[in-house]
Amino acid sequence: MLVYLADQGAKALVLTGLEVNETVPFIGELLQLHLVKNAGAAFSLGSGSTWIFAIIASLVVIALVVFARRIRSLGWAAVFGLLLGGTLGNLNDRLFREPGFGVGHVIDFLQLWGFPAIFNVADIGITSAMALFIILTLRGINLDGTRVTRAPKVAPSDAS
Repeated sequence: MLVYLADQGAKALVLTGLEVNETVPFIGELLQLHLVKNAGAAFSLGSGSTWIFAIIASLVVIALVVFARRIRSLGWAAVFGLLLGGTLGNLNDRLFREPGFGVGHVIDFLQLWGFPAIFNVADIGITSAMALFIILTLRGINLDGTRVTRAPKVAPSDAS
């Protein structure tokens, strides 16, 4: 919920202080605020399919809520929380922002020097969730907090 609230709060601030396509240095040129209204997904791909992204995001939210009951691990709880907050933040934009319900544009405003995309706090939550997902998966940690154990390899014995 923190990611969702931070995302929506940051978007509200940016919308009151910036015009579309206006750029303001935040941390010099390293991090700038640059307001865009994104009708697509990452890198503005699929701009004509906003409603499809809204449906997919809705399904992701439902899946996260269903699977959340199985979580017994703090790491996996963080993954689900970050992903849920980020997905809800961008879904909120698609459902309730202009130009209309289900086809609203996502508010993006963070631009890192040398990075080709402009993003928002929800995107940071989603990306962080995926990084943590990879770490937990590589470490073999299950949703219940147990670790995947592999049976030791048994060398073939001499049958003499």
